[in-house]
Amino acid sequence: MATLRKPEWLKISLETGEHYTEVKKTVEMNKLHTICSSGHCPNASKCWGMGTATFMIAGDICTRSCKFCATMTGRPLPLDSNEPMKVAQSVKLMKLRHCVITSVDRDDLDDKGAEHWRKTVECIRKENPNTTIEILTPDFDGREELIDTVLSSKPDVFSHNMETVKRLSDATRSRAKYDVSLRTLKYASDKGFITKTGIMVGLGETEDEVTEIMHDVRGVGVQLFTIGQYLQPTKKHLDVVEYVTPEQFAKYREIGMQMGFKNVESGPLVRSSYMAEKAFIEAGLDKR
Repeated sequence: MATLRKPEWLKISLETGEHYTEVKKTVEMNKLHTICSSGHCPNASKCWGMGTATFMIAGDICTRSCKFCATMTGRPLPLDSNEPMKVAQSVKLMKLRHCVITSVDRDDLDDKGAEHWRKTVECIRKENPNTTIEILTPDFDGREELIDTVLSSKPDVFSHNMETVKRLSDATRSRAKYDVSLRTLKYASDKGFITKTGIMVGLGETEDEVTEIMHDVRGVGVQLFTIGQYLQPTKKHLDVVEYVTPEQFAKYREIGMQMGFKNVESGPLVRSSYMAEKAFIEAGLDKR
């Protein structure tokens, strides 16, 4: 398949400055992992320049090998028992009003890392009582007792990504299943949590299929939705089938808002945690 030329609207400018330097220093000094780096996020310099970052806990080696993801796959190292406090203190140093935490999949662990998630959120809450906490979790194979362990820490937003439309899910994700992800989101929604999910486009999906997945997740109570362009991390990953236009992204946002989502972030450079605090506040969900 011929490589598509990247359009003008996907070209980004690198940002630096005082906030960028502070965030970079904090991440490096505390030996933290961020999805900003591991995921080759196109917004990394912008977000770091604004003084924000998405922390990735439980190491930087994933037990799954999804065909779109740049995170390393292999045998993870043991969990760092000091990590929850390191992250909590970093959130304090960065003076974050809203923090986002994600993780690799840890299928090597009996609880898939659920207890480590709980400890991390609780540490952040204790050290930063005025900071809202958004978590972007794996599916935990849909095991309700593990999801309950994570939810017991009472995050402000529970997020789990569907990643792509139903038809492409099995070919794109290595282990996660469309219905399991949907069930995971429903479980958290039914427990009264604000839920969020996101997808990539440009993998060969149709507008009808994007509309279908929006209907599916809205139907299980999801309130926040993100749509962004898939960008191929390396030649070993899935090819980009299409660069979706900004106009189409705007149309997806309009469709989603008409469905009743509290907020839809839809654009070429949008990622799961892109402008997460802004989306949370604009949706009227910030009760501080």
